[in-house]
Amino acid sequence: MAERRQELWQNDAMPAHHPGPDFLYGTAWKEDRTQALTELALRTGFRGIDTANQRRHYFEEGVGRGLAAAYRAGVVTRADLFLQTKFTYRPGQDHRLPYDPAADPSTQVAQSMASSLEHLGTDYVDSYVLHGPASGHGWTAYDTEVWVAMVKERNASRTRLLGVSNVSLRHLEQMAAAGAETPAFVQNRCFARAGWDRDVRAFCMDRKIVYQGFSLLTANPEVLRHPLVAGLAARGKATPAQVVFRFAQAVGMLPLTGTTDAQHMKQDLASHDLALSADEVRAIESLAG
Repeated sequence: MAERRQELWQNDAMPAHHPGPDFLYGTAWKEDRTQALTELALRTGFRGIDTANQRRHYFEEGVGRGLAAAYRAGVVTRADLFLQTKFTYRPGQDHRLPYDPAADPSTQVAQSMASSLEHLGTDYVDSYVLHGPASGHGWTAYDTEVWVAMVKERNASRTRLLGVSNVSLRHLEQMAAAGAETPAFVQNRCFARAGWDRDVRAFCMDRKIVYQGFSLLTANPEVLRHPLVAGLAARGKATPAQVVFRFAQAVGMLPLTGTTDAQHMKQDLASHDLALSADEVRAIESLAG
């Protein structure tokens, strides 16, 4: 079965039965509400779930319990879902580690993955993301060693795709220069005042990497209050948040939302139906760029 699954993945970046979500539900900072909110997100219509094996900010086991509840209730099956988790370096963790801190990096990656699969009640994830490079200044040999270990997890069919998070253009350029396999995803906090991460998005677009944008609302309160966005929302009988999410999708982002509000979950998913012209998209892109 694993061999057949690997063959399918290599022949198609996304399996034919699952073209991939156009929205991800982020599970950070939910703590004891993680299970209920994960299940609610699935019942509302989310089919992409983002988590991490980083107990400091995520309760991955709670995500797994929410998934199990949704499976039992017949809301979704595993095959309906895109599950993404992350490997987090020691400085990003607290004392609740998913690996032996004395082990070599490759072993830590394997241990963290095994723990994630147990938490999530599955034998594979759809995307495995390096939560952030070891240095803010550039891609290091340590990162390369970890990335090679993550590629091994993919080759062993424990993940379909690989990604990197919290990276600069410099990280990505140095990663490529080091001969590292190109990631399928880049996930970054996205600031309008930095042109919505324009340089990284351009790098991704050139290489057919899917850019996942998070903190699209919390990082950009000035955009939500901007007259242009408010006007577009009023015209479309939508919320400013919906305008931002529709804009993100229009420029090729896969957006994340971490809302804990059931109505906002529905609104976020419905943002896909909001109409924005190319000129309006360009205007939003240049708001604070």
